[in-house]
Amino acid sequence: MVISARALNRSTLHRQLLLERAPLGVADAVRRVVGLQAQHPGSPYVALWNRIADFAPERLDEAVNGFELVRSTLMRITLHLVHAEDYRVFREGMEPTLRGSRLHDPRFTKAGFTAADADVLLPGLLEYAGSARTGAELRGHIEEGRGGPVENVVWRMVRQYAPLWHAPTGPPWSFGTAQSFVTASELPVLGDPEVSAAGLAALVRRCLEGFGPASVPDMAQFTTAPRRLVREAVTSLEGELDRLEGADGTVLYDVPGAVRPDEGVPAPPRLLAMWDSVLLAYADRGRVIPPAYRKHVIRVNGDTLPTVLVDGYVAGVWRPVDGGIEVSAFHPLPADVWEALAVEAGALGRLLAARDPHVYRRYDHWWVKGLPAVESRVLPS
Repeated sequence: MVISARALNRSTLHRQLLLERAPLGVADAVRRVVGLQAQHPGSPYVALWNRIADFAPERLDEAVNGFELVRSTLMRITLHLVHAEDYRVFREGMEPTLRGSRLHDPRFTKAGFTAADADVLLPGLLEYAGSARTGAELRGHIEEGRGGPVENVVWRMVRQYAPLWHAPTGPPWSFGTAQSFVTASELPVLGDPEVSAAGLAALVRRCLEGFGPASVPDMAQFTTAPRRLVREAVTSLEGELDRLEGADGTVLYDVPGAVRPDEGVPAPPRLLAMWDSVLLAYADRGRVIPPAYRKHVIRVNGDTLPTVLVDGYVAGVWRPVDGGIEVSAFHPLPADVWEALAVEAGALGRLLAARDPHVYRRYDHWWVKGLPAVESRVLPS
């Protein structure tokens, strides 16, 4: 079966709850979309506001405070918010990638640490973090065990590799700059190739369920796992996946029975969060980001700006400003789209007003440096 590029776009939007806001609780919604990229603590709130009907941010506060949803380094070696019941298998699937990138990083070994050193200190560190500890306390624990100071890079790599959850530190977005950590309630099995392979296969299947038909390079991009391991995971699922063909002949896989909407299904305008996963989950970013706009949305240092979706594709960027939401369109938009965006901006403004009206202010420098907007409007919030 051949599936068009536009139909792929609609499949992604449907599974990511972006065609229609769903009447789901926050925990169920996060499981449906696999996880939410969360290096900016406000982004999961904006992401769920885009996906859940009548989203109440207090429900997300409660899920995070109760560790029903947990924040940790996972896919793409970055912070994600995932369901606690998914954490173990996701972490096991990410084990080879995290171990290789964190414990075998040349900066780590240059600082006098080896993977074997990390393996020795990890049990004691996890025992110490059985109750929430600040970053300073955990680093001090490592230094005490080592008998002297450790470099910043060592602490950073160890905390990203260790199965630690970020402990909530309070409003407005549950996590602040003063980080705190706690050991995962159910520890993953580390260093076992068979367990890791099973975890990656489970993660690959969840990727297809949550993001739509995907190629091996797409799944590797989603996880940052080596393509060889992703191919092995797909092979292990042989007989459990549908095989499709993209318009350009690319081999795509999907879960049987999954909904694939017709390419003509309308896609309403959306104001996506910074680093929204839908922008980053594919090797072919053209599924959602027109190639001409990619460098304007995904900046040279990896910052992924808050984007405007129109007809299912990135059409511009947005930011909070005094008086509302500034939308900068990369191409002319018709009057009815601006009207729909104004409704979205009003609702988003109300969400931000109760938390942090200028949630992404530290990234305003990208606007100062210039963006190729053909029209910018401040939509009242």
